[in-house]
Amino acid sequence: MTTSQLPAIITARGVAKHYGQTYALAGLDLGIGLGESLAIMGPSGSGKTTLLHCLAGIIRPDEGHIGLAATDRNAAADITSLKESGRTALRREVFGFVFQQGLLLPELTAVDNVALAAMLAGMSRAEATRHARAWLDRLGLAEHLDKRIGQLSGGQAQRVAIARAQVTQPVVTFADEPTGALDSRTSAEVLTELLDSTTGRGSTLVVVTHDEGVAARCSRVVRLADGRIVSDSARSPSSRTGKIHADQAPPYPDCPAPTRYAASPEHMPMGRHAQGDR
Repeated sequence: MTTSQLPAIITARGVAKHYGQTYALAGLDLGIGLGESLAIMGPSGSGKTTLLHCLAGIIRPDEGHIGLAATDRNAAADITSLKESGRTALRREVFGFVFQQGLLLPELTAVDNVALAAMLAGMSRAEATRHARAWLDRLGLAEHLDKRIGQLSGGQAQRVAIARAQVTQPVVTFADEPTGALDSRTSAEVLTELLDSTTGRGSTLVVVTHDEGVAARCSRVVRLADGRIVSDSARSPSSRTGKIHADQAPPYPDCPAPTRYAASPEHMPMGRHAQGDR
C-alpha cells in the first residue's frame, strides 16, 4: 500500500469501483497523511475523480474499505459502511470541498455562500456570518462581501469557494481541478491561498489536477492509470512563499469547530441541502 510518512488520516484498502464491465478503480490501496498535500494525477479516465469521490464519501466503492482516523475534531469512522445520513454529516462537518467551477449558489452573496456552510454545520446565523466575513477578509475579498457570484472574477469566486470550504475548519479538504478554469497567474494565487488555509494550519489537502505546476507545489504526487496507482512520489514541502496578502491580512480565523462528529450512524444528523451520491 502506498502511504505517507505522516500519521494517516485516511486509509483506503482494496478500493474498487466499476461501471458495468469497466473498472474505474481496480483494487487500489492508499494511505493519506494528516497535514500533507496530495496531488492525484493521471490521464482522463484513469479514475482520479472517482477516487476522490470515494475517499470523500460522495459515492461508495463496490469493493474495499476506506477508514478515517480519529482526531481531536472527529471520531474514527469506516466511511464505506456509513449510511447516507452519516456520510452527509461527515462531508458537512469534517470534510471541505473546492471544485473547478466553485459550485457556489449564484443567488446568494459571497458572505452568504460562506455563512451557509457554517450554519449547516451548526453555527448560529450571526456567528456564521461573522466567521464568513473574517475568512473572506483574510482572502482579500473584504470589498466584495455583498456581491453575488456573477459579479466576481473567476479568481475571486474560487477564493469564496475556499472560504466556504474552510469556515468549518475541516480535517481534510478535497479539491477537484480547483484552478482548471483560471489563467496561470490567478491559478498560482488561488493555489497559494488553498495551501495556506489547509496544510498551513495542519490539515490535509487532496487535490485532483492535470496541472504539473499545481502538483509541483504539493508535498506528494500519486499518479493513476486504469484505476491503479502507477507511481507515488514525495516532494519537498510545499512552497508557500510570496503570499498574495501576506503583509496586509490577519491570520486565518480560528473558527470554533462544529459539534464533534460521532462515528455511530444512528447519532448522525440528516444533512439538509448537502450533496448526495453522484
